[in-house]
Amino acid sequence: MARTRVQRQVYADLLERYGRQVADAFMRAVADLRAGAELQRVIAAMEAGDIEGALDALHIEPEAFNEIADRIRDAHEAGGKASVEGMPKRGPDGTALSVRFDGRNPEAERWLSRHSSDLITRLTEEQRQIVRERLAEAMRQGQNPRVAALEIIGRINRVTGKREGGVLGLSAPQEAYVSGAREQLASDDPAALRAYLTRTRRDKRFDRSVAKAIREGKAPDAAIAAKALTAYERRLLQLRGETIGRVEAMSSLQQAKFEAFRQAVASGKVAENTVTKVWRSASDLRVRHTHRSLNGDSARLNEPFRSPSGALLRFPMDTSLGAGTDEIVNCRCDCDYRIDFLANIR
Repeated sequence: MARTRVQRQVYADLLERYGRQVADAFMRAVADLRAGAELQRVIAAMEAGDIEGALDALHIEPEAFNEIADRIRDAHEAGGKASVEGMPKRGPDGTALSVRFDGRNPEAERWLSRHSSDLITRLTEEQRQIVRERLAEAMRQGQNPRVAALEIIGRINRVTGKREGGVLGLSAPQEAYVSGAREQLASDDPAALRAYLTRTRRDKRFDRSVAKAIREGKAPDAAIAAKALTAYERRLLQLRGETIGRVEAMSSLQQAKFEAFRQAVASGKVAENTVTKVWRSASDLRVRHTHRSLNGDSARLNEPFRSPSGALLRFPMDTSLGAGTDEIVNCRCDCDYRIDFLANIR
């Protein structure tokens, strides 16, 4: 049990480290997209009513997210090595058990390639679609092209010289949150402004100005509203990065754990029927009910866990057997693996 507790802490430390590295890679990708956007081309295309031309001038391309794939590979490699280091050091006959993790194994490479490709494609297509819809809406409203472009790529911070704010990098729901906050901050309706003050990710440093506008029955000062919106966008983007970081680090580490034991079995050094895995939930009120039910369930290495929803998962975060996002998003579960050499002599 002591070894299991140590391994869980090792996993938690790896999750923290690589979750941050993936999140940082995502933030750098967004900063690179902002820096590479051709503002004047975007404006000219919008003036000509050319949405696709404006989109092309933003250069939202898969290559921008390649570093994320590199960090996912790093997490997978570290998780696999940590898993083999946690295996017993001696076999059933007392001889040394030497198992190494091969991150270049064809199965490991296949998962990394498919997973990273799917993620980068999803991020790229999502960003292009969000921007396309935002451009179309700006044109329908007759919005100033320059203002519309800056609402997408952000404005230059005079202190850092870098762009910040804007909807680039946000998810579709987050872009909708920004749109709603923009309307609220431009309104003189007290109810709309009070609604803005309920937004969890707002920067509370601007609350006093909003409260003053409510008392006076007018819209907040435009400059202050713009700063408040930029801060809101910045916080939403940070949340998006942290969420992607945690999900991708968890997916990589859980896959690596399974892969490490699969490789140990494939090498002939560990018999498959000696390996058991146990589902461990985070054991708090935030755990989804299906995973609360799975807590403590055990299965053989290649047997799936069956969620009460009917979904099959080889381990937490596994989607290879068709589990949907309702079983994956915000999952914090873990999986313990055990080798029982006595299984073959009972």
